[in-house]
Amino acid sequence: MSPEFKGKAVCPGTYDPITNGHLDIITRTAGIFDEVIVAVVNRPVRKAKTLFSTEERIEFLEAELSHVPNVAIKPFSNLIVEFARDSGARAIVKGLRAISDFEYELEMNQLNRKMAPDVESIYMMSSPQYSFLSSSGVKEVAMFGGDLSDLVPSRVAERLREAVNRSSK
Repeated sequence: MSPEFKGKAVCPGTYDPITNGHLDIITRTAGIFDEVIVAVVNRPVRKAKTLFSTEERIEFLEAELSHVPNVAIKPFSNLIVEFARDSGARAIVKGLRAISDFEYELEMNQLNRKMAPDVESIYMMSSPQYSFLSSSGVKEVAMFGGDLSDLVPSRVAERLREAVNRSSK
């Protein structure tokens, strides 16, 4: 039985594209918090440009999470701790896949705690079948025509194939 937390949590990300690993973390988070806001980064810092527009990424998320009643999807362009506070969220929930994720997230956690000690960072271990899964890896598989069926939802896979075919021409 999962623990239950009162209040609202934010699951931030670029979601370019959304993967089955993202969906796993979001739905698991929705199972333990009253409300979850999936915060879609409008202007990513670590990536030069997104393959999909903010609107497309939000549409993918809405389609895949429509069955989860306590999830809302919103874009954001400010610091995640500011977005969390403005949204009334007590926690930021992120998935961890490997030690490399931990190193980056530890640094971000320390900065976030300094700016907003009232907003907790909670890290959820990825499910084993998604521990290798990243959006950049999925894009690479798509570029070389690999099988995306276990990596992303079918609608996302279709649009991803179109997008990489268009960008390689």
